[in-house]
Amino acid sequence: MRALELKVPPVLLFALVAAAMYGLAWVLPAWTVALPGRAVAAFVLAAIGIAIALAGVAAFRRSRTTVHPQHPEKTSVVVSHGVYRWTRNPMYLGLLFALLGWAIFLANAAALAGPPLFVAWMNRFQIGPEERILAAKFG
Repeated sequence: MRALELKVPPVLLFALVAAAMYGLAWVLPAWTVALPGRAVAAFVLAAIGIAIALAGVAAFRRSRTTVHPQHPEKTSVVVSHGVYRWTRNPMYLGLLFALLGWAIFLANAAALAGPPLFVAWMNRFQIGPEERILAAKFG
């Protein structure tokens, strides 16, 4: 399975999972549930996700290191300030929050499969390989 490592850009994966969630909600309308205030809750989660992700990008920019997820070997420094004091992967966490917001907006039980699948893929094919490369480079 190493052939899949670092191959799918996280933003593309996010878009694919979001589209699949929409597709599931469309194909399985009977799984839709009433969620009062879902638009507000979805917006809040997505906004939090965007803020977390942008804080991660800003910390990388301040440290003058790459944000390119397919080439962690080009990283020039391990970032541990800003949002990185609380999470090792704020950009990916932000995408997860946005997917959770999307799931709430769709209000469909089948769409809830998307965020865990995103996390599973990211842990196996993105975060794990990144950590191996960074540990080899920085110790």
